[in-house]
Amino acid sequence: MKRRDFIVKGSLASSAALYAPTVLGYGTSSANGTINVGVIGTGDRGGGMIPFINQIPNMRVVACSDIIPFRLSSGLEKVDGKAKGYSDYRKLLDDKDVDAVLVATPFSTHSQIVVDALKAGKHVYGEKTMAKGYDGIKDLVQTADRSDKIFQAGHQYHSSRLYTHIVDEIKKGKIGKITAFECQWNRNGDWRRPVPDPKWERMINWRMYREFSGGLLAELCSHQLDFANWVLGSMPEKVMGIGGIDYWKDGRETYDNIHLIYSYPQGVRATFTCLTSNAMGDYKIKVLGDKGAYVLDYVKAWFYPEGSYQKEKGEVDGVSGATLNWDEGKGIPVLLDHEDPSKQALIDFRDNIRDNTLPIPNAKTGAMAAICVQMGLDAMYNNTIAEADQRLVKEILG
Repeated sequence: MKRRDFIVKGSLASSAALYAPTVLGYGTSSANGTINVGVIGTGDRGGGMIPFINQIPNMRVVACSDIIPFRLSSGLEKVDGKAKGYSDYRKLLDDKDVDAVLVATPFSTHSQIVVDALKAGKHVYGEKTMAKGYDGIKDLVQTADRSDKIFQAGHQYHSSRLYTHIVDEIKKGKIGKITAFECQWNRNGDWRRPVPDPKWERMINWRMYREFSGGLLAELCSHQLDFANWVLGSMPEKVMGIGGIDYWKDGRETYDNIHLIYSYPQGVRATFTCLTSNAMGDYKIKVLGDKGAYVLDYVKAWFYPEGSYQKEKGEVDGVSGATLNWDEGKGIPVLLDHEDPSKQALIDFRDNIRDNTLPIPNAKTGAMAAICVQMGLDAMYNNTIAEADQRLVKEILG
């Protein structure tokens, strides 16, 4: 039976069913066995995920692959040398000891490596953005549909128990009718990695080059686009945007600042801004409704009610009349204990393999975010309003 048979097919404007957990019908994996993981791409992200895997019961890294020798050595060191090293990821896929792989390679390589891994019979955690270009997105989704293995998209905020709680509250009507999203991810830095030898420039700093990268939109905003899609259960109909290489004059091809507006059904607008010249505000998502708003950062959130809400008054820190549990300028903090989202995503990946359940961030939801990224790139690079190709979206999402 094919994986697509377990997905309720959604349209461009109604994709909420794609976010519902689904039990697959392939029979369960070994409930008590350890999942042996191969990490393909041991740079900043892949190498950064290895320590989390080391902490998770019933998961262990048994193999690493990277085409850059010192990156591969660095990855192996994080497993205390207890893993095999491969310069060619295809050799890792041939390793019968590897049950699952984490793909953390440059954006342009995601689709091919994930497709190869699924065909090799491996479960896959594929880092965001899921795939570059419409053909790459389509190939990955179709392969995942045909596979009996788990594919989980690396949009880790789907696994954040804080973010899940906020989405549940929004869907229950906590902030009323949603009217807008305001998202930013600002940094102050050139976004470059050190290069010990010029021959490695395009491999290490691939984010700077359009051949390999979607720039700030794919590397940062894609998380927030995925969140907006998740909350609304739909995709945007069109997008306008602008960007430029205005600050870092260093030979890069991808923009050092971007500003986009996505238009969703029912008149919801979502703005996305990324700067590399000023870090004020850092990472932030604001979800605005007619009864209130939520403000989220990486691991915290605040509820900000609209004017008619009667703030609870009392004595706080000896100040009579202060609003209880109110962060000045931020709102009421949402107090919820939760794991680091990246670690929780890997725990969920383990559990999805063990229980044979379809991840909530799966190939279809990952495709929605990837299509949004490609729409935004088209709008900026072509200086146009990019509209969703509904025929193509339906072909990809089913």
